[in-house]
Amino acid sequence: MTVAQPVQPSAQAWPLAAPPDDYVLGHVRAVLPERVLDDARIVVRDGLIQEVSPHPAGTGSDVDGGGLLCLPGLVDVHSDALERERLPRPSAPLPWEFAIVSLEGKLTAAGVTTVFHGASFQHKTSRGTARTVATASELCACVRARRQGAVDHRILYRLDIRSPEGAQVLRAELPGAGERALVSHEDHTPGQGQYVDRSYMEKYVMSTDGLSAEEARTHVDELITERTGREQARTEILGWLGDLARGDRIRLLGHDPDSAEAIAELAERGGAVAEFPTTIEAATAARDRGMPVVMGAPNVLRGSSHSGNVSAVELISRGLVTGLASDYLPSALLAACFGLAGDGAVGLPEAVRLITAGPAAVAGLTDRGSLVPGSRADLAIVDVDAGPAVRAVLSAVPR
Repeated sequence: MTVAQPVQPSAQAWPLAAPPDDYVLGHVRAVLPERVLDDARIVVRDGLIQEVSPHPAGTGSDVDGGGLLCLPGLVDVHSDALERERLPRPSAPLPWEFAIVSLEGKLTAAGVTTVFHGASFQHKTSRGTARTVATASELCACVRARRQGAVDHRILYRLDIRSPEGAQVLRAELPGAGERALVSHEDHTPGQGQYVDRSYMEKYVMSTDGLSAEEARTHVDELITERTGREQARTEILGWLGDLARGDRIRLLGHDPDSAEAIAELAERGGAVAEFPTTIEAATAARDRGMPVVMGAPNVLRGSSHSGNVSAVELISRGLVTGLASDYLPSALLAACFGLAGDGAVGLPEAVRLITAGPAAVAGLTDRGSLVPGSRADLAIVDVDAGPAVRAVLSAVPR
């Protein structure tokens, strides 16, 4: 492949993240749902894709893509990056308003045009993380205030199902969602789910909190005892979430399901998505039920789960994964996509679907994620030979 030239506007200039409602992007390699269309022209009208076709010889365009790849804007359905941007150092929190603007630049550089920020309704403090119901509410307020800039900012409401305090505050937050909210229920009690092997949690707290091996074992013992005493809260919270999901008031995700039984229970309570299943059994059961499966892009890059669970690459090779999420590293999405395609695990169109149309389907969004007429004109221009590197992002900002 020859080295493509950076995108150059041939007729008019605009900020990369705020194109006009109507324009023509020419001479790009457009990644369509099933194939790559070389030397394509994309016509945008009223912020929507009107046409994707071969670029007619001798015709111009508003922007010349210089032979670079054009992907749909990436959709990140689970990102914890905002809380990390707000707390880059332990005990050094920055203003939320600054953090989201700062992160927006990183998201744009990663080609992300839609992101669901994780708001964790739980209580968890360590040297690297501070998650409380108060900070969850602050994050929600920050995202709602920003909502639509260069990136479409949304909220993934994460609820610890053994936290009645978290459930109480989430009850107050959901009416402000303004739409069918995306809610993920999780249970990080050691011995099941993500930490079915408790030693991985011990290693985690040793690294984040500076505990000795003995202190970590004691901490995990205490955590198991404390959380086991909250079974009643767990039952009540799952019942409440099930009522909301079956009433079509939320789109419910089950975090870290570890078995076919866990998937069956999720489906019974109206769950729509298996988020980060930890075993082949759970992922297979989800897909057998027609339930989307989302896995983490960092898992793909590492080749394995940091918690000793199933490899995302293995699930992808079995055709069990609908979409990837950045989890905590926005740049991982594009890297995972091209890593999978480069290794021959999947073809390029399929790899791109894992970070565009797939996550959009996970979130229940039908208006984005594909370069097809009628979709939002969220576009990412990518130079594969440079990393890959995002050279431009054109976001369909509602006016």
